[in-house]
Amino acid sequence: MRPPPRRPRSLALVSALLCALAVAGAPCAAASEGGDRADGPSTSAEVARLYEEASAATQRYETGRRAAGEQRTRVQGLDRLLAKERDQVAVLHEDLGRLASAQYRTGGGLSLTARLLLAESPDALMRGRRALGQADLAVTNAVAKTQQAAGRLTEARRSADRARRALDRHTARLARLKRDIEAKLESARWTLQGEADRSVAAGRCRGAVRLAQPETPATRAWVPPVEAYDLSAGFDSAGERWAHRHTGQDFAVGIGAPVRAAGAGRVERVACGGGFGIEVVVRHPNGYYTQYAHLAAVTVDQGEQVRTGQWLGQAGTTGNSTGPHLHFEVRLTPDLGSGVDPEKWLAEHGVKL
Repeated sequence: MRPPPRRPRSLALVSALLCALAVAGAPCAAASEGGDRADGPSTSAEVARLYEEASAATQRYETGRRAAGEQRTRVQGLDRLLAKERDQVAVLHEDLGRLASAQYRTGGGLSLTARLLLAESPDALMRGRRALGQADLAVTNAVAKTQQAAGRLTEARRSADRARRALDRHTARLARLKRDIEAKLESARWTLQGEADRSVAAGRCRGAVRLAQPETPATRAWVPPVEAYDLSAGFDSAGERWAHRHTGQDFAVGIGAPVRAAGAGRVERVACGGGFGIEVVVRHPNGYYTQYAHLAAVTVDQGEQVRTGQWLGQAGTTGNSTGPHLHFEVRLTPDLGSGVDPEKWLAEHGVKL
């Protein structure tokens, strides 16, 4: 797992109190039926909204960045074409110079009367004049056409360059907006975590916070418990933080990231306290249970029927946790100690992590 961000001092003090409670074996009250339900706008809803805004801002920024890059590539291509046209103009000018020199050396500087007297025949003289005139005209026309093409390319290059600069300015504004939303999200995340830590320390969770639920395709029976993640500690791995070996699969996600039901089922338990902090356990029709731990908030109540992909809560770092992540377990019973490898189990059900 990546090093966790530094917590505010008040949160660190609450975490220390949590550890003391855990060591002393002090139980925390269950959170669902008796939990306090907050009315009106909540930090959970604000974090969820900012997550959506951050995602949209990132998409807009990436679109603008790609467009600016494509425009820069177009300007570079026009620069290459312009240089080629200019080279052709230079070559044609050299050709004109050579023709003028040749004409001078072959009598081009003599008067028409003198050239008539020196010519082998009038026909030869006229043929030579026509050839030189046609060559002059061909080179002059070529130079004119090439200069016109260079002029058009120059204007196109200027227009493309103006568009590129406008796109760069637009992308810079999008980047500032993205940073501003991410800063607000980071602040709201730690506010949410502070509320969660205080409720866990008090042994009384706040109850379900109702958030707008995403649409999940009905064809998917099972999904990963979070949408975007990095896998960290795996099942049965060893570590100094665990009395025995690790009992689940950890997903490294930010505080407030939506945590969803891996499959349809009924909420068996919503609890607050102990090493798992705020947790939700879901019983599935196939007899297995899934657990979602170290949450910062819950969005369901005990006994509630949930569908695949429905939000159960928001990730956090409550309980015995060194940084924001989701601890996910698949169990044979609702209780600790009956876990199976979640990665293998999900793979058997069509979900590859």
